[in-house]
Amino acid sequence: MATLPLSNAPTLRAAHRWKVLGVGVAANASFSAAATGIPTTAVWLRSGYHLDNGGLGLVLGALGLGVAVSELPWGVLTDRWGDRPVLLTGLFATAATLLAMSVLATPPAATLGFLVFAMCLLGLLGVSVNGSSGRAVMSWFAENERGLAMSIRQTAVPLGGGIGAALLPWLASTHGFTAVFGALAAMCAVSGAFAWRWLREPPVAAHRPAALLTDPANRSPLRRPCIWRMVTGIGVLCVPQFAVLTFATVFLHDAGGFGVTAISATMGAIQLGAMVMRVASGRLTDRHGNRRAYLRASTLVASASFVALAAATAFGVARAPVLLAAILVLAGVCVSAWHGVAYTELATLAGTAHAGTVLGMANTAVYVGFFLTPLAIAQVLSFGSWTTVWLVAGLSALFALPLFPRRARP
Repeated sequence: MATLPLSNAPTLRAAHRWKVLGVGVAANASFSAAATGIPTTAVWLRSGYHLDNGGLGLVLGALGLGVAVSELPWGVLTDRWGDRPVLLTGLFATAATLLAMSVLATPPAATLGFLVFAMCLLGLLGVSVNGSSGRAVMSWFAENERGLAMSIRQTAVPLGGGIGAALLPWLASTHGFTAVFGALAAMCAVSGAFAWRWLREPPVAAHRPAALLTDPANRSPLRRPCIWRMVTGIGVLCVPQFAVLTFATVFLHDAGGFGVTAISATMGAIQLGAMVMRVASGRLTDRHGNRRAYLRASTLVASASFVALAAATAFGVARAPVLLAAILVLAGVCVSAWHGVAYTELATLAGTAHAGTVLGMANTAVYVGFFLTPLAIAQVLSFGSWTTVWLVAGLSALFALPLFPRRARP
């Protein structure tokens, strides 16, 4: 893979790094529009494909299963081959898969089994963007800039989700899933063109010294218990987030009587709030050097917000739709604000040379949760209520607290 020349390297690095960050945002937003946008069409998936809640949970979880299986291999390949070939392969293969789904995986022809297979394949291919774009950002930005840069990159997840929330329910309800999958394919293809144009390695010596700062032995993160603990904490804290992303539209429709416009507005507000909070948290922790303390505090805030949502549901706030939406937005934003900080701290702990692998480890844990959470919610609803769903989601966040590292003693 070509690198930028060493002559005038600082100037080239400063000018080009924002283009690399832009490519990372576009790539992640494209996949996020599918991964977190498709669940916003859950009401129409359920009716269009004639699914019950169990079948709906299986379809939504299948994408997470595909990601969980392939995330770590993609990360390892990124560290070996570089960011560019992995990102380009993933984006164009994902676009091709979505285009095929727009023809072959639409109702009434598609069976439940085929739809689950297609969603799993979508996850297998699309997740390549995570580790490759994250490694590129870590390579191009200095240590005191990475929290902000990675948080901006992580805004791509709610950005893509917001685009999906605004666009996909309308497409599903008016034009069907051929339009849904076709629009997502176009987004991935355009992002692939951006990556082809701008994604390059930094000047040869730009990030070599930083690769070994946190681990002089340069051990693989796969053999470091502290990495695995933090990876597990990230995965656990994503469970309540995925509860919102996968079943909030069903909750709003069934419990609150929301229509397509209100559902899209509520889900879009969650994603917009998450974007703002991710950038703010990255900037804040870069200034104060308090990533670990911020992560531990985030678990408590997220847990409290979901307990509040459960209490509101139990006491009949569904009869006040605006208040119900506001509490759901608060919980969704609180549980989505910490991602950029967590990924920056994890990649810093592992070292830049291992960024692809360690981000692959984290996203494997995240999407194991993506696979299991909708399946679990369907089971909880079969014998419980929405109050139980939100209470369990909130309490699960607390399990991440002892897994995040404490502030190092001076």
